[in-house]
Amino acid sequence: MKAVRLHDALDLRVEEVEPPPPPPPGYVNLKVRAAGICGSDLHNFRTGQWISRRPSTAGHEFCGEIIAVGAGVTELMVGDYVSADSRVWCGACAACLSGRPHICEKLGFVGEVCDGGFAEKTQLPAKLVVRHDRALAPRVAAMAEPLAVSLHAVRRLALPAGEPVLVIGCGTIGGLSALLLSRLHDGPLLLADLNASRLALVEDVTGGHRVALEQASISAALGDRRLRYALDATGSGQAIRAGLDLLAGGGAFALVGISHGRIDLDPNLLVEREIGLLGCHAFNEELPEAVSLLPTLAPSLERLCDPIATLDDIPDTYRKLLDGGASKLKSIVELG
Repeated sequence: MKAVRLHDALDLRVEEVEPPPPPPPGYVNLKVRAAGICGSDLHNFRTGQWISRRPSTAGHEFCGEIIAVGAGVTELMVGDYVSADSRVWCGACAACLSGRPHICEKLGFVGEVCDGGFAEKTQLPAKLVVRHDRALAPRVAAMAEPLAVSLHAVRRLALPAGEPVLVIGCGTIGGLSALLLSRLHDGPLLLADLNASRLALVEDVTGGHRVALEQASISAALGDRRLRYALDATGSGQAIRAGLDLLAGGGAFALVGISHGRIDLDPNLLVEREIGLLGCHAFNEELPEAVSLLPTLAPSLERLCDPIATLDDIPDTYRKLLDGGASKLKSIVELG
């Protein structure tokens, strides 16, 4: 079968490999139906930061059809359509035992510690798949994982009713966070992004209001109201610092972007304004809820998808995305 495998930083290859063997107890085999490229896939390709096995079939945002089940798997059956979880947790460390597997002390991710979804078939622990509505388009079902990441970040922010909120960065996670906020929150939604076409798309899909990261722009959008809550999905130190400077006291700033450097931060700013700085890592129990939201959000999610023709096109798409060539929020390949 065909698979897209990461051998090392900047070394991604489309290869012919053996299909997965029959599933061992507690596992299922999937025929992949669709898979999307994540920003962390690009980061790992560029830096090799999370390469733990060479080679490994990449991709952790995908959906598929169960084609075989191992012994002991009783809640799933052959023919089920499922979306995949990305997290591989140990279940035995202090974090896992406290109900926080997303910050497991030995946490790994599908596509790194085990083969992922950029292949015709793959094998996963049964605990890592969630059944979804069979009527969903594969490209929509493949967006369950990033939607769960966004839902976790939005829930971490814990917005009071009616409060304005600023989303910085309208890539996949920022755009999906904005989409969720437009449906789950009743306050003004502000959007900032340097990519004008992407910003326009998210603005149109969510009904948000575009702003620059400047106080004059925020004031023009909100009038006498204060901005106390923001979410950064860029990981840019410059954007994070600008966002902090814009926040009035008594709110919170959620960070969900992957950063590539450090920021010079005066902690007195957080103390004096009582701003909560919230790290948001992957998701905890949000994946089933994200899957349940897919049918309602499907028309909007369809507009955010940029199709990849075949698995053979994934390496070139990685490079296009790294060069800033994205036309939409999520590049997804549908198989079969």
